[in-house]
Amino acid sequence: MSSFPTLPLRPLGTTGLQVSALGLGCGAIGDPALDDREVAALLDGALELGVNVFDTARSYGESEARLGRLLRGRRDQVVLSTKVGYGIAGVPDWSGEAVRRGVDEALVRLGTDVIDVVHLHSCPAEVLVGSDVVAALDGAVRAGKVRVAAYSGDNADLDVALGLGVFGAVQTSLNLCDQRAVRVLDRARRAGVAVIAKRPVANAPWRFVDRPVGDECEPYWVRWRGLGLDPGDVAWDELAIRFTAHLRGVSTAVVGTRRLAHLRRNAEHVARGPLPAERVHGIRSRFDERGYAWPGRV
Repeated sequence: MSSFPTLPLRPLGTTGLQVSALGLGCGAIGDPALDDREVAALLDGALELGVNVFDTARSYGESEARLGRLLRGRRDQVVLSTKVGYGIAGVPDWSGEAVRRGVDEALVRLGTDVIDVVHLHSCPAEVLVGSDVVAALDGAVRAGKVRVAAYSGDNADLDVALGLGVFGAVQTSLNLCDQRAVRVLDRARRAGVAVIAKRPVANAPWRFVDRPVGDECEPYWVRWRGLGLDPGDVAWDELAIRFTAHLRGVSTAVVGTRRLAHLRRNAEHVARGPLPAERVHGIRSRFDERGYAWPGRV
C-alpha cells in the first residue's frame, strides 16, 4: 500500500468525470527514442501516485498509440484527453471531416470505444463560428464516441470558445508567468465549464541563469525575470505548481514530462495543498502590475 499523500480529486466541470488535480501531459512519450518499457514505468508510476488524467494529441508522435497499448486492461482507471482538427492526409485542416476522422483514428490508436475529452486544438475563433468543426465534434459526442467536447486555446480565441456555450472543458496556458486565463476562471466555473491548465510550471525558467536563446522556455524566462518574484521559503517548482493547481476553477494542471521523478515531485507539491492566500494575492498583484499586457502563450 502506497503511503504517498492523496492527490485531490475534482469534478471536471459538470461532465460527471472526476479528475486528479495533477495530470500527465503525454507529448514527451511520443518520442520514438523512448522504448515502451520506459513509458510503461512512467504510466504505472503515474497511476500509483493517483494521477488519472492523461493528455495527448494526434500531433504527439507515438503518444496515442503507446497509451492504447500500455493502458490496455486499465481503461477504467484513466481519463483520456486528446486533440483533433488537423493532420489528416488528404483532408483540409479545420474542417468537419478532419474532426470526424481525427476522432475515429484516435479511437483506434487509443484502443478504446470512447474518448473522455476531445479538444479542438488551437482552433482559430473565426473557424469556430464559421465552419462545421463544432458540429462535427458534437456529432461525435452524440454518437457515443466522445464524452466531453472541449477546446484548447488562449486569448481572444478562448473567449469566443467559452461564449459558444458548447464545450464542457477548455485547456489553456496558466502559470506564474502566464495569468491572462485567470480572468476567465470565474466565468467558466459559473457556466459549468472545466478548466485544464497547461504549462503549469511555465517550462521551469529558473533552470537557466542566462537567457536561453532559442529554447522553448525563452519567452517565459523573459517574463519570469521581468516579474521579479521572490519564491520565499519554497522551491520555485513548488511555488509554481501549487499556485496553478489550486487556483479556484482549475480542475487539473497537466505537467508534461518523461521522468517519473519529475512527476512525483510535482505530485508531492500539489498534495501539500494551496499556497497561503497572501502569497497568491502577491503573485497575482505582481502580474497585474508588470504582466497585464502579456497575452497567453499559444
